[in-house]
Amino acid sequence: MSGAAKRALLAGLRWTSLRLRLVVVFAVVALTAAVSASGIAYWLNREAVLTRVQDSALDSFRKDMQNRAAALPLRPTQPELEQTALQMANGQAGYGVLLLGERAAGKPVVGTSDQDLYTLDRVPDALRTAVNKRQDTGPDGAAQYHLYWQRTEVAGEPYLVGGARITGGGPTGYVFKSLEQERDDLITLAWSLGIATALALVGSALLAQAAATTVLRPVRRLGDAARRLGEGKLDTRLRVSGTDELAELARTFNRTAESLEKKVADMSAREESSRRFVADMSHELRTPLTALTAVTEVLEDEVDTLDPMIAPAVTLVVSETRRLGDLVENLMEVTRFDAGTAKVVLDTVDVADQVTACIDARAWLDAVELDAERGIMARLDPRRLDVILANLIGNALKHGGSPVRVSVRLDEGAGLVIEVRDHGPGIPAEVLPHVFDRFYKASASRPRSEGSGLGLSIAMENALAHGGTITAANSPDGDGAVFVLRLPQDPSAPQGYADDPIDAVGAVDPVDPDDPDDPAGGGPGSGGAGPDEGTGGVRDEGSER
Repeated sequence: MSGAAKRALLAGLRWTSLRLRLVVVFAVVALTAAVSASGIAYWLNREAVLTRVQDSALDSFRKDMQNRAAALPLRPTQPELEQTALQMANGQAGYGVLLLGERAAGKPVVGTSDQDLYTLDRVPDALRTAVNKRQDTGPDGAAQYHLYWQRTEVAGEPYLVGGARITGGGPTGYVFKSLEQERDDLITLAWSLGIATALALVGSALLAQAAATTVLRPVRRLGDAARRLGEGKLDTRLRVSGTDELAELARTFNRTAESLEKKVADMSAREESSRRFVADMSHELRTPLTALTAVTEVLEDEVDTLDPMIAPAVTLVVSETRRLGDLVENLMEVTRFDAGTAKVVLDTVDVADQVTACIDARAWLDAVELDAERGIMARLDPRRLDVILANLIGNALKHGGSPVRVSVRLDEGAGLVIEVRDHGPGIPAEVLPHVFDRFYKASASRPRSEGSGLGLSIAMENALAHGGTITAANSPDGDGAVFVLRLPQDPSAPQGYADDPIDAVGAVDPVDPDDPDDPAGGGPGSGGAGPDEGTGGVRDEGSER
């Protein structure tokens, strides 16, 4: 049996299975009813059989005592008793007889139809005492002695033993009626009732199985539909038939799915509209922003020759223009990720060289300690790795404390691991789950900061594009925060990306280094040109700590 088949069988046999519980409940109810009915039927039949045999034997014995034993002399001899006992036993009732008399005062004599089987010592003492007890006749002239009986065993066989005494003198008689045939009949009846109970149990199990199938089929369909709905197939609907509770449940599911589909469609439309608005706005801002950047660069070059009252304003305009440029570039990068058009261009690089180039391009050599051995090769997108490192290190420098330590290593099973650690106050526990959220600000009292609030979010998107991830935590010794970047050393192209940008899912154009609008090229959107350019700048931290 295959592993899947075994798991399916075990799943079907779990006590938590509704099918198993239905079968067990049906079986217990059926077993209880069948055993109760069989027990009552057995008891009624047993009493009826034994009562019929008992009444027949005792009535015949009473008549024989009146007609035969009463005719014996007051002092009978042993042959007379034995002959009478044989005559009584040879009747149609089929029982044995023992007669007890006295041939003289204090000299008992016994006559029996079978001297080996029917003896006086096989008569229960309680029965002998009851038979010999003289009753008070009273004013109505009731009999002095009564007929008594008892069920017992004689020689290992069930017997009905009865006894009576002739009123006014005469022998005492005991009757032995074998109940072996009745016992066999009752055993046969018990077996029949047991078989009937077993059949009823099997029938109830089959009935429970059929009922469970009937009930669970729509439940299973509902579970499958809910699973498809959870997978995003919002057009899933159930076929409704009937007017019972399960049909009403299916109708409720369909109404819920329809409402959910409508709401998701509305939300998707609004999100797409917002995304298109951001993309269009960012694109439209680039042209005037390019002109503003050119003007501010000229003003920055001439700031030393300007009036001292005007120079601070010029410096502020230059700074804010650059910040606006960073924000626009970040927004455009976010829209590419959301639209699925971001492209990963893999190349085999020395990771230590890439980290060093990122730090050197931004003049961070004095503030960053690098622990990376040359020769650690990996297939990565150099530009996107630069974006990730610039945001992580820049965030550590801005919000942490120097020195910032960057270590690079290869872990078996984990691939490439780059750790960025600062020596600042760390990240508050309530902020940690949100450090990679877009536009998240740790302090509501500082809604405006130099960062766009998108840097760490973009870094995470770039890591995911490589098939990796970034985690944020506080140092165990309480000295600063630790960001850990994990990337596969030689990843296969994740879904939505490929080595060749022309073949990438969702990619629109190959990289053109001369296209100023291509972020992978060498235009204004390039993230690795300088400390204040593109998505790799210092100002791109994703959250304020």
